[in-house]
Amino acid sequence: MKRFQSKNIPKVVAILREEYQKWEMPAVTNTAKRSRDPFRVLISTILSLRTKDETTREASKRLFKLADNPGDMLKLSHKKVEEAIYPVGFYKTKTTTIREVCRILLEKYDSEVPAEIDELLKFKGVGRKTANLVVTLGYGKPGVCVDTHVHRISNRWGFIKTKNPYDTEIELRKLLPKKYWIEYNSILVAFGQQICRPVSPKCTLCAVEKYCEKVGVVLSR
Repeated sequence: MKRFQSKNIPKVVAILREEYQKWEMPAVTNTAKRSRDPFRVLISTILSLRTKDETTREASKRLFKLADNPGDMLKLSHKKVEEAIYPVGFYKTKTTTIREVCRILLEKYDSEVPAEIDELLKFKGVGRKTANLVVTLGYGKPGVCVDTHVHRISNRWGFIKTKNPYDTEIELRKLLPKKYWIEYNSILVAFGQQICRPVSPKCTLCAVEKYCEKVGVVLSR
């Protein structure tokens, strides 16, 4: 069996960084690159939960054309926000979350999105994935954002052995060199969408296949 070694991480990241140029950038990463605005990153990430990237991308564009700051967002009616973000998953619940987040930002933070994970986690509807994305992509500060792709692929490689995203974040903070923290999520999300699929990954097309233990892989292409 192949053994994934931590010393190979620089090689793996370098290879995937090159491959990443061929793939479509994740929706939230694209929002961050275009705007460098923590508020847009925050709202886009909320929209992205359990939603396909293409849907998130278009919903974000529609919403930000109407409002791109907490004050203006709260001027929109609940129905107007719902209409703008539909058909993202759980759009009704997300509308309520967005409006509540904006209200708190306006009332308690002078409309400024916090730059600390612990502070962001105080907001209802904001979990560690969202908080880490805001910190890393919105502020350029070190953080390890773990979503389903990062959790699955890091374990599939054999780099770590964890049972949930929280434990994955803790392990990656220990094992992943800090210089890779910010880009790790964006690269693995694109990699997971294009090549390292949850079911039947495209191993024959994978540029880092030789480093992978293929933990849990039953069928591949």
